Amino acid sequence: MKNHLSSLIKLSEVSRKLYEPSDVFETSRLTRNEKIKTSIYQTAAEGSLRLAGEIASLISANNAASRPTTVAFATGQTTQELFAELVRLHRQQGLSFANVIFFPLFQYYPLSSPETGCLSQLQIQLFSQVDVKKENIRFIDPTIPKDDIINACRSIESDIEAAGGLDIVVLGIGRMGNIGFNEPGSLSNSMTRLVLLDNNSREDAQSMFGTLEQVPVSSITLGIGTILRARRVILAAWGEHKAQQIRLAVEEAYSTAHPASSLQLHQNAEVIIDLPAAAQLTRIHRPWLVTSCEWDDKLVRRAIVWLCRKTGKPILKLTNKDYNDHQLSDLITKYGSAYNCNIKIFNDLQHTITGWPGGKPNADDTNRPERATPYPKDVLIFSPHPDDDVISMGGTFAKLIRQGHNVHIAYETSGCIAVCDDEVVRFMDFIKGFHLLHDTGSEVINDKYDEFINFLSHEKVGDQDTRAILDLKALIRRGEATAACRNMGLPLDHIHFLNLPFYETGTIKKDDLSQRDVDIVKDILLQIRPHEMFVAGDLADPHGTHRVCLDAVLAAIDELKDSEPWLRDCRIWMYRGAWMEWEVDLIEMAVPMSPEELRFKRQTILKHQSQMESAPFMGNDERLFWQRAEDRNHATAELYAALGLANYEAIEAFVQYHII
Repeated sequence: MKNHLSSLIKLSEVSRKLYEPSDVFETSRLTRNEKIKTSIYQTAAEGSLRLAGEIASLISANNAASRPTTVAFATGQTTQELFAELVRLHRQQGLSFANVIFFPLFQYYPLSSPETGCLSQLQIQLFSQVDVKKENIRFIDPTIPKDDIINACRSIESDIEAAGGLDIVVLGIGRMGNIGFNEPGSLSNSMTRLVLLDNNSREDAQSMFGTLEQVPVSSITLGIGTILRARRVILAAWGEHKAQQIRLAVEEAYSTAHPASSLQLHQNAEVIIDLPAAAQLTRIHRPWLVTSCEWDDKLVRRAIVWLCRKTGKPILKLTNKDYNDHQLSDLITKYGSAYNCNIKIFNDLQHTITGWPGGKPNADDTNRPERATPYPKDVLIFSPHPDDDVISMGGTFAKLIRQGHNVHIAYETSGCIAVCDDEVVRFMDFIKGFHLLHDTGSEVINDKYDEFINFLSHEKVGDQDTRAILDLKALIRRGEATAACRNMGLPLDHIHFLNLPFYETGTIKKDDLSQRDVDIVKDILLQIRPHEMFVAGDLADPHGTHRVCLDAVLAAIDELKDSEPWLRDCRIWMYRGAWMEWEVDLIEMAVPMSPEELRFKRQTILKHQSQMESAPFMGNDERLFWQRAEDRNHATAELYAALGLANYEAIEAFVQYHII
């Protein structure tokens, strides 16, 4: 089973010369906007190997000189592959950690046991598999009384100084640009200290602790000043979801509002990232500003959209002067004139727009995103949770049904953990009332009512729901999804609840994707044999449910592609969730909605009542799901209009996935 195929998706080609410059002159040219040395690798695996190699060389050199090596490592997804490679080097090449002293980058506080939190992760991923000495693990005890915290922090600073200072610090980067748990506002001379965690940092830690309520409200972290005194500092980041924060750290001026930018103050700091994490850097995102480009259609489109925003003009009003003034004269040479380039890109974008997402029958489909035949099509929509379909592509979903296609929806997970206990009580009250009206002779309902209400009334923070309660929560989500589909006009026998096993842990932390999950997806594919498929393509959701569900579908396709020739003729479209839309240079199908269609989409989203104000994972964004979806759809339509294309009320956008 290939379970990480989503990581191989390349939405656009990046010229190798942009991240592997041939000489020092080209390097200087490409990186002139970067204020920290930045090394870009194709994949996280390649970057992790490079990082592990440097750390191993340092340890080996110090071991040979009988000197200790002092390190502080981040924990989490950023360092998983790094630790795996260090373990391999220990086992296969004899790399010894006996003389390595480990200091905490951070530790959650308070915790019930010294062996939990970050130390637990390091213990599992590294310490238990190498020859590190227990006395060389200098972690703060997260169970100490509050009155002892200041002295414990001073002790860490003294221990670092006594050990000769830190040789190397390996950092990750958080959603707010935090390094360690130095949140925005942290000063460059800050020392080891206790900090209160914001909601973003606590949400990021849910997978470690199980629920948000179980995540401690504070952390003890090495200060920025402590980190900057290290002889070597490396910030590693993998994935598209890190791209914006990397750009701010590397290319914007140093600011306490973005703690990672403090690495600009260090003489021996480096950022090591993969291509997705580098996606917003100038040399990758807007290479025409720093070098000559190898132009392809997508890069030309990206450049012209950027030029329109820069000048405030629609595409067809751009002039030769606009191109020349903004370092795009190469395109005039390539196309002969601004007019020729404008027409090319205008037509490309115009051809993405279609009111017929399943293809328009009996029409010329030469310039349409989807084929006219066959008609009607068998269409299969995969939805990670029971509401992602209508939130992300509800307008398109409705058009497909209305235009006569044979549409099926496959809900990949039950979504049971995203139902509040109050919803359970409300439904149990209804069931009991219905029972009293129609079936007073049976005691089953009364017994279950008492069982559930008793459990929920005595449930403590961190307690896991019983299987029976999880099943009821899943039933609530299933009922809402069915109501939404009924509102769409979808036949009820076209609704499929897959309940993929990886999700059914009852906690935030999920199991790894398994062959059982993939086999379930294969079964539905073989049952429907669709001509057209829609999948959630949230590539910036590196370890969340959407990404795992995408990997399940792609793995199933991979296992069927050679034995099922119909798959090669199946058009596969990726949609995104409520938070983010595809960049306009990537969009290959744009489905417009009228005001009435957008209102209908909102009404359908509202069928998911448990996911309105009471939904437990709304985060800091106070907008409801339907509001986020509408704002995103409005923004896409407004961008198309600003480029000089038709002015629609709203647009849903899609990118095609090509089977690898």
